[in-house]
Amino acid sequence: MTGGRPVVPAGPADGASPEPVAGVPAPSSDRADRVATRSPAADGAATEGPVALALASAALTAVLARVTGLRARRELALSPWVVDLCFAAGLFLVLGGLSHVAIRSQPVAVLTVQTGLVLPLVWRRRAPLVVFGCVSAAALGQWVADLRVPADVTLLIALYTVAANRDRRRALAAFAVLEGGILLAALRWSGTERHVGMFVSLSAMAIAALVIGSNMRGRRERMAFLEDRAVRLERERDQQALLAVAGERARIAREMHDIVTHNLSVMVALADGAVFAQPSAPERATAAMRQVGVTGRQAITDMRRFLGVLRADEPDALRHPQPGIGQLEGLAGQVRAAGLPTRLHIAGEPSLVPVAAQLTAYRLVQEALTNTLKHAPAGTRAEVRVACTAAEVTLSVSDDGNGTVPSAPDPVAASGHGLSGMRERAAAYGGRLTAGPRPGGGWRVSAVLDLTTPEAV
Repeated sequence: MTGGRPVVPAGPADGASPEPVAGVPAPSSDRADRVATRSPAADGAATEGPVALALASAALTAVLARVTGLRARRELALSPWVVDLCFAAGLFLVLGGLSHVAIRSQPVAVLTVQTGLVLPLVWRRRAPLVVFGCVSAAALGQWVADLRVPADVTLLIALYTVAANRDRRRALAAFAVLEGGILLAALRWSGTERHVGMFVSLSAMAIAALVIGSNMRGRRERMAFLEDRAVRLERERDQQALLAVAGERARIAREMHDIVTHNLSVMVALADGAVFAQPSAPERATAAMRQVGVTGRQAITDMRRFLGVLRADEPDALRHPQPGIGQLEGLAGQVRAAGLPTRLHIAGEPSLVPVAAQLTAYRLVQEALTNTLKHAPAGTRAEVRVACTAAEVTLSVSDDGNGTVPSAPDPVAASGHGLSGMRERAAAYGGRLTAGPRPGGGWRVSAVLDLTTPEAV
């Protein structure tokens, strides 16, 4: 004793276990276990209720939507399976992992449930419906065992995955299943007065997961549609380019054929006539050879003019007049000089016919006379008739020969492209062309050009 005052033994320090006192019963081990098993995390879960889970799940759903977005998936260097595996492992650790199990009185059951809720997410993109079913089964086991673990937020992730990767009908079915689970959870794990609040908050999270997943699916479908449309448009553009190139090549081939074949045929006929007339009429042979030179120079002029039109750096070539119905008289005179008597009849007003249609009519007559000059026997006469109206142009070229190819070798013998080119020219104006022998002998070519088509304007 000191100072007559009783000495009071010091109490236990804060957080230290009290010394056993004689006559005072020690606390029971059950109570000690219950005290020891309580933790700040458990107290926080009990006091905060579904609000904290709502915030956590909403954040996780938003992160998931960003991570699994189409653009992010393309930027990831790892395979989707590795990404999902890392995501599931990280989610397991974030939601408690082994440390969460250690503070529970049923570690094996809690670990089993938590693993069943998280592990299926590894296959969520390959089998969304199967993963949702596995997670739902694990959540049902959690409800039956009355185990409250935060890993049941994976139900929202599984619902999001179904909505993002499957059609609307399956997504709504998964949402209905989740709503049933939410109702059971609200009835079991909330107070009597908090049933509605918990059900509404959890339902809001489920709706958010469904909407975000559906939007992601719609975005993916729109992007796929746009990509498919871009591919189709590119393919159509390439096809149109090929058709345009083929059409231009055919047009160039027709023009070259008409220019070269006609002038060469005239030159060959004049040269043959000059050789035949040289012994008996040298002056006629000389005149024929002069005409060969004129025809050759005309062919060169026509060729240069045509090539100038094809070249973009020669705009002056576009101002050269193209041959038309008015130049048929000169064409007939050229054929007469080559030895084929030709009569020309033009009815109507050629000025009513567009320039492009006049060029087509000129080329048709030119090709028909060239064929007559090459294939008709000596003494053949040709006749050309052209009728012009505002609606159409009708033309015919006929001869009174037998229409057979001469036995002598012809250096410019027909290749078969003449008639096909003539038909193509007529078809470009919605017209028709017929060619064949006449009933009384000879050959006849007839064509009608429709001037009401857009090509004729």
